[in-house]
Amino acid sequence: MNARTLAPLLLAGLSVQRLSELRVARANERWAREQGATEYGQAHYPLFFVLHPAWMLSTLLEGRANRGRVNIPALLLLLALQPLRYWVMHTLGRYWNTKILIVPGGQRVTGGPFRFIKHPNYAVVALEITAAPLAVGAWRTALAFSVLNAALLLGLRIPAENAALAQYRNGTD
Repeated sequence: MNARTLAPLLLAGLSVQRLSELRVARANERWAREQGATEYGQAHYPLFFVLHPAWMLSTLLEGRANRGRVNIPALLLLLALQPLRYWVMHTLGRYWNTKILIVPGGQRVTGGPFRFIKHPNYAVVALEITAAPLAVGAWRTALAFSVLNAALLLGLRIPAENAALAQYRNGTD
């Protein structure tokens, strides 16, 4: 299969995955808010809702323009990341969300992949943002969106999440 053919299939698969995850996130958000959760990082949250669809669209467009072959190692990396993504979600259970929600009386999750890395979901997403475009030869998309994602994660999201998670460590909900 060539990159031009895989690009729309990749977009479709990512779209279905992300939309189904948003349904889970909304259900988890409802539960968290019923428990009295406080949200952190609201100001930067919309930036990710611009970044991710733009990344997917850019991957499609640049991939469709590529007449080369599929980059098999990048595609295999993307596929290998999926069990890790679901391991994170399973480990967090109802606490998994696309928003930063701190539930009173909750505890910071330290099991599963969190034993090895502080923010495994962000690591998975960062690798996906690189691997998916590279799978279809969209190296410009991989570079541009990896830099944008890193700037948002390191400059805004992770500091906001760490500050929020400190509520669990300090015992103040």
